[in-house]
Amino acid sequence: MKNYLGQDVRNVAVTGHAHSGKTTLIAALLQAAKMTATRGRVEDGSAVTAYDEEEVARRTTMANAVAYAEWNGVKINFLDTPGFHMFLHETRAAMMPVEAVLVVINAQTGAEAVTDRVWKYAGEVNLPRILVVNQVDHPKADTRLGRQHMIEQFQERWGRQVVPVQLPIVDQDGFHGVVDLVTMKAFLYEPNGSGRGEAGKIPDAVAADAKAAHEALVELVAEGKDELMEEYFREGTIPEEHLVAAIHEAVREDRLFPVLYTSGLTNVGTDHLLEFLKVYAPAPTEREPMAARGKLQAAAANGNGAHAEGQDETVTRKVDDKEPLALYVYKTMTDPFTGRVTFFKVVSGKLKTDTAVQNYTRQEAESLTHIYVMQGRKPVEVQELHAGDLGAAVKLRVTLTGDTLGEKGREIYMDTPAMPEPAMTYAIEPKSRADEDKLAPALHKMMEDDPMIRFFRDPQTNEFLVAGAGQPHIEALVSKLARRYHTNVVLKAPKVPYRETVRGRAEAQGRHKKQTGGHGQFGDCKLRIEPMPRGSGFVFANEIFGGSIPRQYVPAVEKGVRESAARGYLAGFPVVDFKITVFDGSYHDVDSSEMAFKLAGRIAFRKCMEQAKPALLEPVMKMEIEAPDEFAGALMGDLSGRRGRVQGMESSNSGTLIRAEVPMSEVLTYGTSLTAMTQGRGSFRLEMDHYDIVPQAIAEKILAAAKQPVMEEEE
Repeated sequence: MKNYLGQDVRNVAVTGHAHSGKTTLIAALLQAAKMTATRGRVEDGSAVTAYDEEEVARRTTMANAVAYAEWNGVKINFLDTPGFHMFLHETRAAMMPVEAVLVVINAQTGAEAVTDRVWKYAGEVNLPRILVVNQVDHPKADTRLGRQHMIEQFQERWGRQVVPVQLPIVDQDGFHGVVDLVTMKAFLYEPNGSGRGEAGKIPDAVAADAKAAHEALVELVAEGKDELMEEYFREGTIPEEHLVAAIHEAVREDRLFPVLYTSGLTNVGTDHLLEFLKVYAPAPTEREPMAARGKLQAAAANGNGAHAEGQDETVTRKVDDKEPLALYVYKTMTDPFTGRVTFFKVVSGKLKTDTAVQNYTRQEAESLTHIYVMQGRKPVEVQELHAGDLGAAVKLRVTLTGDTLGEKGREIYMDTPAMPEPAMTYAIEPKSRADEDKLAPALHKMMEDDPMIRFFRDPQTNEFLVAGAGQPHIEALVSKLARRYHTNVVLKAPKVPYRETVRGRAEAQGRHKKQTGGHGQFGDCKLRIEPMPRGSGFVFANEIFGGSIPRQYVPAVEKGVRESAARGYLAGFPVVDFKITVFDGSYHDVDSSEMAFKLAGRIAFRKCMEQAKPALLEPVMKMEIEAPDEFAGALMGDLSGRRGRVQGMESSNSGTLIRAEVPMSEVLTYGTSLTAMTQGRGSFRLEMDHYDIVPQAIAEKILAAAKQPVMEEEE
């Protein structure tokens, strides 16, 4: 494989809503570039970036995958990203190592909910965006009038900088060509061919549209530069060589969002897209230096000693071979054949095979004995990689996603994108003892690949819990456990971590007296219980005067109360948010002991609970739901049925954003319901907020299920 300098590399994330055809488009681009003999298909797993068995089975991308194409002297690295809202944390992570984003849009449906979100993600990190209207060959794709309406829709959403640089050629023979609005040439294709078009005459049916679109493009480009505007007014146009350079600059600076047309399924327009990326997408060396954190060295500290050595400072690292070597790890993958594969970007410097590096994040040495570029799952060994390129290494010891590696003593730390909190949690149980032994190691390997997965034990319910982005995410995880790690598990809805509290004040006496011959047991205490504000936990106070209970026995009373509170009173859930005061008691010189006073504390606590209006508490989640406007009414009604309290609504890029507080027990499987209600176009986020009193009718059902006495009616 040819050795590519940073100026000859293009790194592109391919993003868009689910089923816009991203994976198929990449397969077509690779065929057009003659990287593959045939165009792979998602359905049978032959597409280069659709190699994971779960993705093939579900026909949806769930994790980033990498492929590359060599095209007319440049190397184009493609990152195929998920389009289903549940896996957008992967898409966000793919924005880190690239310099441009392809936003793929289904010609049948136009911009959808996820389209807005990936557009927003790219804008947050100042990445140029190139729109690709795909599946133009589909019978339900928009006609000429519909195409113009789609462009107007894009401009309404994202600004008038959205402008076509191509027009599709669609007639009775279907979609079989594009008009390049820069060169004003037509390129005609054989559908289901190699993806290579032939230059031809612009058809009469689109000639007038092409002329008008060319003028609109030239006018928009000229607006960005005074010298271009002067040339435009003087000449009435901009010469092609000036126009090409101006579009490249405008794309790089986010002043222009070009629109192209393709069909990945019939391989039409793909070679022209490759050429567009070569000419107009920015190279890594053209982008601004990458921001990072560095350690301020003693020599760099100012004279008055305001900065201590080793303190963090913001630094920039230029994408250049002459800079110190630095690698940023943007993905790790455990391959059943290769082992752990580490994907990285060469941020700066030149990486050669058999290089020893320092993992700055973990302060460990690593050795890159072999380096590769990845074509889907297949590693292709190379001898060196230049600044800006993407590569991979296998079997690194400690390196994980988000780590930065490089020359020892030249530390920088790249900030990783913030991960959203998991939206859904399930209890997980191994089916057999053999599965139990394999479960934790297998899950920890999967957690290294996917930072959205959490695995932990609930200290209150003693269940093992697995958390993820949603039900399909967790179901895919379970399937992968069985398929790849031969570990069979059962998923169950987790137990809701209810708690108990008191709503009233009470006093009671606890006396433990036992005589068994010899030394007996005697402990006597009087306790007062009262409610505390929510979230206060447990407060213990000592108001003993006159030595009615010796000082050394008071901690035993507290211990007895704590143990009894942990076991609960109503249904076995911990008692919280209360204050216990020990204010009186008695003791025996011979028979009193710590154990006796601990038992007395337990007895007094339970008597207090009987009188203090005990109540059940449930966890309440803070919830944000994003969905298109037309579903807002149905979502509000559904939230009401789930005992939700809507806190507010506002418009967002994706439609409507609803903020609400909802009991955890009502949203354990909310992801499935939301998908059904919004046709897969809604998303939600959950986080624990506070505990609140369970309504009486629901509390009675919970207590009956726990086979405990039903709590008294609130007065």
